[in-house]
Amino acid sequence: MLFVVLVVGFVVVALVSAAAGQYGVPIGEVVGSIAHRVGLDVGVPPADRYAEGALWAIRFPRVVMTVLVGGVLGVCGALMQGSFGNPLAEPGVVGVSAGAAVGACASIVFGWTFLGAFTTPGAAFLTGLLTTFSVYALARANGRAGVVSMILTGVAVNAVAGAAIALLMFLGDQAAREQIVFWQLGSLAGSRWPYVGLVAPLAGAAVVAAVLLARRLDLLALGDRQARHLGVDVERLRMGVVCLVAVGVSAAVSYTGIIGFVGLVVPHLVRMLVGPAHRVLIPASALGGAVLLSLADLVARTLVPQADLPIGMVTALVGGPFFFWLLRRTRSREGGWA
Repeated sequence: MLFVVLVVGFVVVALVSAAAGQYGVPIGEVVGSIAHRVGLDVGVPPADRYAEGALWAIRFPRVVMTVLVGGVLGVCGALMQGSFGNPLAEPGVVGVSAGAAVGACASIVFGWTFLGAFTTPGAAFLTGLLTTFSVYALARANGRAGVVSMILTGVAVNAVAGAAIALLMFLGDQAAREQIVFWQLGSLAGSRWPYVGLVAPLAGAAVVAAVLLARRLDLLALGDRQARHLGVDVERLRMGVVCLVAVGVSAAVSYTGIIGFVGLVVPHLVRMLVGPAHRVLIPASALGGAVLLSLADLVARTLVPQADLPIGMVTALVGGPFFFWLLRRTRSREGGWA
């Protein structure tokens, strides 16, 4: 039933998102345009060629990018929470978002153009990967990386990355600072088919690999020692999770900027509905993340007339209060701040 609701919600939100905007297109014409593109004689596509062009050049790439980014953030959040054994964990813990922001800011401030329009996303992707692997390497001792060590190392690396971003903003001019601030708030406004084509295989590979790790993550929930007795290589599993999170989140934020709280909110809500079994939790988190981010993007585009709000701001307005509620719930259940 949950999957049926999520799929129906996803289809409805995607169609409404494609139809809504400053240049409104009826949902029937959106459906007709899609049907005629795939060779089905269903519905009527837009008679206005500008509306048809806007759908396929601007709206549909944005909808698909929203689905990819929301899905991979939801899955990576489920991976982090399952691997760390902590419902408060999310992908930013290992520094991937902050690291990607450093690369993007450096590209903006120094005016790098060696990859053309792909320079800033490429720099963000590379530094996101490097930062995550650095956190893992620094937290590793005696052949293993403990959960607490990784969290504390991630906090330190996030602080260093924040200082680096502040320094780059100080070095940049006014235009660079405005671009950095906008990038850090997150936006899907620049989504185009070439960008979707680069993000899709990385996000898809991360989701598929996460599904394959579901059984071992269930065993890891019993505890590290019990999981080892059941044949799970705990260290290799955590390293695999870190790699998947690094690739998936770096690919996502490289084109959209920092989008927070999706990886925290979605897996926990799904876990409350269906339980902790990862074979259900991971695909449901992918669908839930896609639906949540699509809703947030729809709000960002339509809440203020003639304006496109930063989507990271919208998700933070939802995720912030949820995080406080989750923290309070955890504290009251455990009798302290443990």
